[in-house]
Amino acid sequence: MIIIVGAGLSGLLIAYRLKQEGIPFKILEARSRIGGRINTVYGTNHTPVEMGATWFGEQHKDLRALLEELGIEYFEQYMEGTAFFQPFSTSPAESIQIPGQPSSYRISGGTSHLINTLYNKLDEKELLLNQSVKEIKFHNNSVQVITEQVFEGSKVVLAIPPKLWANNIFFEPKLQDNLMNIARQTHTWMEDSIKIALTYKQAFWQQEKLSGTLFSNTGPVTELYDHCDHERSKAALCGFINSSFKQLDSAVRRTKVIDQITSVFGEKAADFLDYEECIWSMEANTFIESEFALAPHQNNGHQIFRTSFFENKLLISSSEAASEFSGYMEGAVASANDTAKRIITSKLD
Repeated sequence: MIIIVGAGLSGLLIAYRLKQEGIPFKILEARSRIGGRINTVYGTNHTPVEMGATWFGEQHKDLRALLEELGIEYFEQYMEGTAFFQPFSTSPAESIQIPGQPSSYRISGGTSHLINTLYNKLDEKELLLNQSVKEIKFHNNSVQVITEQVFEGSKVVLAIPPKLWANNIFFEPKLQDNLMNIARQTHTWMEDSIKIALTYKQAFWQQEKLSGTLFSNTGPVTELYDHCDHERSKAALCGFINSSFKQLDSAVRRTKVIDQITSVFGEKAADFLDYEECIWSMEANTFIESEFALAPHQNNGHQIFRTSFFENKLLISSSEAASEFSGYMEGAVASANDTAKRIITSKLD
């Protein structure tokens, strides 16, 4: 049996690939939900808004191939009309026209549609939630993965951000020092982010020939985009706020966000149905404090993560481990495909 630690995109895709080959596995997920840093929340009118991973581009070929394989549609991010830019807190937002740029895309039905589609390919007993891994022990012919229970397999795949397993899991025998040092100094993408989304009865900005796009140097909102569904029947705005605003009380933070977007888009922006936010640094299964400040994407894609250990009993697969597009959904897919191929090939040898 292959034991997979983590039910994010990478872990679920590995499981799906192993399922296709009839190789037994078990996924252990610490959260009470699947998806990891992918988390679609549904508002009052069942409007899907993304609290985690959202966009991808033409260059993300492995992700697009997976969506096509699974029969999942995707659509171009709406950017038509006037955008706004706030350069200074002392001046009003300026209307701007965004020059032509490569298209970005979103998954129809929400990014979690991909997660749920992969999950539905598995048997219910093959994935266990609320399983926080405490120890992993390597023996001559097996691996023990210990939560509140003990699971035994032939290999274990770490499909969670490197910084988490390096700090939270005890390994016996110990992992080599250079691997642990690099893992602890690997930036976890999204860990500093705060996502916000507001749903509306209708896309008032589109009616006013606005794109719904805002870029701001003043905050709290730093980026905001149209977030209507693929049929444009459900209306929302979604984006990021400055991570320093996590220090504020949630009610104060929300008020500041609404004040800002109302000053830009007018009073209609205050007539929302739902307000959602996610502070990823408050998610214990995403964020852990670093000893030293890490640069964005620091050590993402490091070649050591594509090495196997303990005679191929330990493999590493996550967005941060990918050789290209590390930190993105594309990286998670590419890493999973590579890891699954290595497991399947070793079984055939």
